[in-house]
Amino acid sequence: MDAEIAPDQFTDGGWVLSLDGAEQSHVNLAHPEEIFYEYLRRVGNVVDVVAPAGTPIIAVHLGAGALTLARYIAATRPGSAQVAVEVAPELPGFVLEALPLPAGADVRMVVDDARAALPHVAALGTVDVVALDVFTGVDAPAHLTEASFYEEAAQLLSPDGVMVVNVGDNAGLTFFAGQARVMRSVFADVWCLADRQLLTGLYAGNLILVGGRRPLPREWAAYFEAAGPHPAGVLDGEGLAGHLPGMGWKITS
Repeated sequence: MDAEIAPDQFTDGGWVLSLDGAEQSHVNLAHPEEIFYEYLRRVGNVVDVVAPAGTPIIAVHLGAGALTLARYIAATRPGSAQVAVEVAPELPGFVLEALPLPAGADVRMVVDDARAALPHVAALGTVDVVALDVFTGVDAPAHLTEASFYEEAAQLLSPDGVMVVNVGDNAGLTFFAGQARVMRSVFADVWCLADRQLLTGLYAGNLILVGGRRPLPREWAAYFEAAGPHPAGVLDGEGLAGHLPGMGWKITS
């Protein structure tokens, strides 16, 4: 793996982690509460509502990258306990040497496969957020796309906890549709957050799936729509189930 960290040309104080020539993460050391990538900003919006503002949470990151979301949680929810799992053994040290975590951040690094690490993560107790950010469509590890994996991850969650999954896919969004189907077979409620244009299925991009062990609060929809990035598309459980088949995707429970 060829990793590089370079200053961002578009944001003051920003840094970009690239892996094998492709941008992977963006970090602003001076303002970790700012998230540059649109898809990750939507994940941050979920973090914002999963517990009262400013209160600590327990979060697990499956796929560490440059720890952008972990930094965001540490900045906006001081005292949070976090575990970040990264399969590439050389990446965490490389990232943390160049881009140290903010003072007081409680983030434990684990070098392991995302699924293999779940039993060890269980030692934390129940978790408020499990964030999975390893998917790139057809290149996704098969064992992380199965219902049994989501079942194992769901067992970590508190009753009101959520699993948030970033799904990058090509136009047609076939892989995304498959993961939506699998998550709906495991979680009590699954929503989708994305740029509204992506919901047409005509474009490649990143869509966020949010799964809960209980029905997700209805008031979240208005918050996500207002919080953006815009144009913000929000499909609640009924919307996801009803919208995708109309585009030719078969989504069943």
